[in-house]
Amino acid sequence: MLDTTWYKISNGARAVRRWVVPYINSRIHNDDFRPILAYLYTDWKCNIDCHYCFQYNNALPGMSVETAKSSIDWLKSIGCRVLAIMGGEPLIRKDFILDIVRYGSQNGFFVYLPTNGYLMDRQFIDEVGKAGVAAINLAVDCIAPKKGLPKALMTIEPQFRYLVERQKEYGYILFFNINICKTNIKDAKMLTEIAHQNRIATDYHLNEAPQNFVDVNHFAHRSFDLAVGPEQFDEVDALLDWLIEKQKEGWPMVNSIKHLQTFKKRMRGIPLEWDCRAGHNGCLIRPDGTLSPCFDLIGFSNDWGRIWEPKFDESALRETKKRCIPHCSSTCFHTMGDYYNPRMVSQWVRKHVLVG
Repeated sequence: MLDTTWYKISNGARAVRRWVVPYINSRIHNDDFRPILAYLYTDWKCNIDCHYCFQYNNALPGMSVETAKSSIDWLKSIGCRVLAIMGGEPLIRKDFILDIVRYGSQNGFFVYLPTNGYLMDRQFIDEVGKAGVAAINLAVDCIAPKKGLPKALMTIEPQFRYLVERQKEYGYILFFNINICKTNIKDAKMLTEIAHQNRIATDYHLNEAPQNFVDVNHFAHRSFDLAVGPEQFDEVDALLDWLIEKQKEGWPMVNSIKHLQTFKKRMRGIPLEWDCRAGHNGCLIRPDGTLSPCFDLIGFSNDWGRIWEPKFDESALRETKKRCIPHCSSTCFHTMGDYYNPRMVSQWVRKHVLVG
């Protein structure tokens, strides 16, 4: 009981320092580039091949330690305190990741680590826990592997159990990251139930094709046969309704209810309008230190600058977003847009208090 109480108090204090304070500062400096959340794209490479993923390229080099630490120094100087390490698969270079997690944590960052779990082992879990990782996002799409969906819970069962076991000891937050595709709808529900049984959170994405203005010449699976189609609409609707009800009951989920509701429109091709904060309160740092507003624009030809020299011109962002926002349901930035609204802050706080 004491461990659980300490865990909740520690996470609450960390949320205030690394999320709430930067949020308040961003409201005060409303016209400035003030990232609340930044994504550090450390590696293009990945050890598996998910057929929906176009954001990896095994032919390209990863980020250097110098660029990673300089990125953290720059983000700290402009008030950001949440750093999400991204890939590819970040654990392609475990020692590098441990170094960056440790450096970020020592500099007061909420360091968030996504992984498919394949390259994890007990030793690494203990080391990254001691390094101060704040959240581990375990990407799983199904219970057993399916065609084009290798991120299956059965393949990483020992890693998952050890992550759950060590969660309270090291103080990190563990959650499943689930990409809803045409072939894993039932799996998404079962994974949600397993997460609830193990008292961890869930995060959902709607499988989408890369936009036509993104350079994906390296993408091998252009047929994109995992996208949700009309034959799956009713089943996905039922899944989303179930997820929304479970969230109302207190099951911890990263997505807002509003965001889950938009999935119904997005999969039917209905254009969306929402408050995208990319390039204003969030950004992505490529392995070479150059910047992008978000994931889908990572291959966009516009020059957005680099660390220490951002070029997020408001008019250029506005013109770009006219093209991409109607066709995007980004979980990362949609959630930020929902909870950036002052009227939603109390709901964000209440949700996290309820789940500790």
